[in-house]
Amino acid sequence: MSNELKKQEIIDAYRFRHATKKFDPTKKISDEDFEFILEVGRLSPSSIGLEPWQFVVVQNEQLREKLKTVSWGAQGQLPTASHFVLILARTMKDTKYDSDYIKNHLKQVIKYPEEVIETVVNDKFKNFQEKDLLLLENERTLFDWASKQTYIALGNMMTAAAQIGIDSCPIEGFHYQSVHKILEEEGLLEDGHLDISVMVAFGYREAEPRPKTRKKREQVVKWIE
Repeated sequence: MSNELKKQEIIDAYRFRHATKKFDPTKKISDEDFEFILEVGRLSPSSIGLEPWQFVVVQNEQLREKLKTVSWGAQGQLPTASHFVLILARTMKDTKYDSDYIKNHLKQVIKYPEEVIETVVNDKFKNFQEKDLLLLENERTLFDWASKQTYIALGNMMTAAAQIGIDSCPIEGFHYQSVHKILEEEGLLEDGHLDISVMVAFGYREAEPRPKTRKKREQVVKWIE
């Protein structure tokens, strides 16, 4: 396939994708296709390669109903989506530069030599968090930094889904503390190491959406030469 055809396929996917408010409940995504979407999320980039996320696929109707009571932005999606995903972000317990999570991640996943891990953590990562991005002001600052990374995975998953004809909807319309409580009661937050960042529903649209609207390119792009 030529680059021009590839580019057109990607643009077509973005034009196809819209925030689907209600899905056709009779149509289910195949296991193979949904594994593809999850794999795109898993392979997504993250700041300093820390992968501070977990994807929780909620297919249980009782849990979906609990979430529906505190998620005003998912009233149409939770009952009808083929697959509903909670994207959790790691908290300060795991994202602070000297955490066990970071040290273990560098050793076991990124495969850093044991003798350089302490130097990377205490010099590079500490300066990055403390001085460059000012992330150590409070727990929420670090959690928001981790949540930013989850949105990279979120966008990639929705685009990948659109490229194979699957609809999606990102969801921020929920009461944070209430969702936190539900997930804590379900034992999904790993004793405070994870918390809710964003939700996303996948499935097949029930009806065609209105035409996509966007600002003109010159309104959102500025060139400095």
